[in-house]
Amino acid sequence: MLWRKFNGDVIELPIIQAVENAIRRETEKGYRLKVCIGTDSQVKGLETEFATVIVFLREGHGGFMFIHNEKTRHQYTIKERMLVEVAKSIEIAYELCNLFNKYNVDMEVHADINTNPHFKSNDALKEAMGYILGMGFAFKAKPEAFASSSCANKVVN
Repeated sequence: MLWRKFNGDVIELPIIQAVENAIRRETEKGYRLKVCIGTDSQVKGLETEFATVIVFLREGHGGFMFIHNEKTRHQYTIKERMLVEVAKSIEIAYELCNLFNKYNVDMEVHADINTNPHFKSNDALKEAMGYILGMGFAFKAKPEAFASSSCANKVVN
């Protein structure tokens, strides 16, 4: 799985090692960190592109993110696509959660799903929320889910 920084630099290390290095570096500088993980997608013709982000927030001092993009030609319903986004976020959250526990870093999983029932993505809200909370992770949906609805949204080509 290829990850990169926002500036485009490829992360050569396995993601778990890159995240641990980032946590160590930032905590050594005295920053209190919070991590938000989210995925967004966009359909363009026959392709669906997903962007998953790991957003590191330095309390009161901005933040940075790691990004993974992938494309598929699989066709999804809107509900399926929302749940695939959530699954991608959970996959990386699960891979990294022991690290966050080890360094006492709060982590949230953000779902790009609208809490307003007038939006189609709302069809997936209950399942997504159950999935994320059932895994033991903190959950945010729109409008609070900035990792997926803003950060990942900016880097999905």
